[in-house]
Amino acid sequence: MREITYSEAIREALRQEMKRDERVFLMGEDIGPFGGSFGVTRGLIDEFGKDRVRDTPISEAAIAGAATGAAVAGMRPVAEIMFSDFTTIAMDQLVNQTAKIRYQFGGKARVPMVLRTPTGAGTGAAAQHSQTVYNWFVHVPGLIVVAPSTPRDAKGFLISAIRNDNPVLFFEHKLLYSFKGEVPEEEYTIPLGVGEVKREGKDVTVFATSIMVHKALKVAEELDEEGISVEVVDPRTLKPLDEEILIQSVRKTSRLVVVDEGPRSGGFAAEAVAIAVEGAFDYLDAPVQRVAAPDTPVPYSLPLEKAYIPDEGKIRAAIQRTLK
Repeated sequence: MREITYSEAIREALRQEMKRDERVFLMGEDIGPFGGSFGVTRGLIDEFGKDRVRDTPISEAAIAGAATGAAVAGMRPVAEIMFSDFTTIAMDQLVNQTAKIRYQFGGKARVPMVLRTPTGAGTGAAAQHSQTVYNWFVHVPGLIVVAPSTPRDAKGFLISAIRNDNPVLFFEHKLLYSFKGEVPEEEYTIPLGVGEVKREGKDVTVFATSIMVHKALKVAEELDEEGISVEVVDPRTLKPLDEEILIQSVRKTSRLVVVDEGPRSGGFAAEAVAIAVEGAFDYLDAPVQRVAAPDTPVPYSLPLEKAYIPDEGKIRAAIQRTLK
């Protein structure tokens, strides 16, 4: 099977859905001739025109609000927020309007919109352009939250998100855009809310999100040479979360390490730990370990940023702690 990058997989999903359904259109800052801040929408305006690839004013609240209104009116907008940090400016629209409309109208109004946004640290972009913020939205009923780790998952989940009748927040780690993987050329969907075991193992479960999946897989390969069998599980969709795949893996291995790039306190890692303890407490043979970022803003200094981001060494150390 051919290999393409994560960003190419997203662009292909957008192109295929725009060809399939005339209601699908794109909107966001600099997504037209410029092709988006990370080049994901490059060339789409030439193919579909400015009516379906719309450059917007620099107003995230306006982007989220207009996308919500268009969705309620029968369109299927895919909005882009240039950095996930800037969703703070759209928080009232997303949390108090977008997430609640279908509930408040008893299901008579639908909000089939997708909000795509780059997330994560590692590019030296400092504290206001490097945060991992999806946990804020996992907390909000009415929103679906997706964070794919591979090009194949990115394409399949984005197509599912566009076809869904509920609002979906689609988080794309910046460092994954150049990551290559096998992706089918044809249209396909992956059901929202379904996780995946990326590597089978029997000694310890590593439950990792987004780019942390790849770091966990690297550690698993290294430890396999030392006789330690690590199972790596990727939730892929953070809300709704595939709780069963996590619980079954923990029941199988009896040990758990959760790895997430967000800050430790009140983070997604804590939610995953709680679910595992509720569903598999009697199976645990060691305390659960969390590997997450410290409770500080993301540093601008490159050495400090590197120390801030969870890495393979911290994952390995957490696994070894569970095995003592």
